[in-house]
Formats: sequence, structure tokens, C-alpha cells
Amino acid sequence: MRTSTSRAGLAFLFGVLVSAPAIAAPIPAVLYKNPQCTCCEAYAQYLDQNGFAVKVIPTDQLDLVTRMAGVPTSLEGCHTMKLGSYVIEGHVPAPMIKQMLAEHLPITGLAIPGMPSAVPGMPAMAGMPTTPIPVYEIGTARPVVFGTVN
Repeated sequence: MRTSTSRAGLAFLFGVLVSAPAIAAPIPAVLYKNPQCTCCEAYAQYLDQNGFAVKVIPTDQLDLVTRMAGVPTSLEGCHTMKLGSYVIEGHVPAPMIKQMLAEHLPITGLAIPGMPSAVPGMPAMAGMPTTPIPVYEIGTARPVVFGTVN
């Protein structure tokens, strides 16, 4: 028995196939963290939910990893992540990382120094005032603000 498909049916099928969004492959990253730090795991999970595939590596030599990545002491966060030739220090939001990657910026990477509250992976502290948190470019002669987290 031969089945037939109407032109309208084919057009519908074709339209669905053409309009279906392409699924981008996750962006691979390796995050180095202190074995006792739990916020780093929360940050990796946040990135995994936002288009990244993060491999987490606990290390007792995070200082060495950070230095070798070219992160100045003034921009140190609680973990160091590598994405190809770029470095992300601290809890930088996924959209900023994606912007840096899309623009192929001639920098080493991005950093949020310390462990401020209310950034991805860090809980907001009740009663703490929220102020814009600067995200710095790594690899510039002087500190340059890439953007802010509000």
C-alpha cells in the first residue's frame, strides 16, 4: 500500500524543520577551585544551565593556577576558569562571558574580585545594600571595567 502526503502536509513539515532553532553546542570550560569552596560548585551549575559545559577540578594549588593564568592579585576571585585562551576569575555572569567570546576581545579574560553577594553562584545577603559590582578586564595595563552587575 502506498501512502501519500498532501502538499499542505509537506509544507507544514518543511516549515517546522526550517523554523526549528539550531541548538548550539555547550561552551567547554574548566573551573579550578579550592576543594572546600561550595559557591564554586553553584557557579559551575549556573554556567551549565546557561550554555556552558563546565568541568570542575578541585585543587590545593589554586594560587599557582591563578598566577599561571595571568590573573593579577588585585583581581583574584575564589576560582579560576579557563575557556580556550581566555580566563574567567570569580563569578562573572554568563552573558558577559558570551559577549567577550563573541567579540573576540584582545584581553586575557574577565574578573570579579573577591566573593561579593548577589552574583551568579553567590547568595544575596539579607540587609546588605546592593551596589553595581564591576567586572574587570584581565590583561590590560590599568584596570578597565568591562561592565557591571546590578
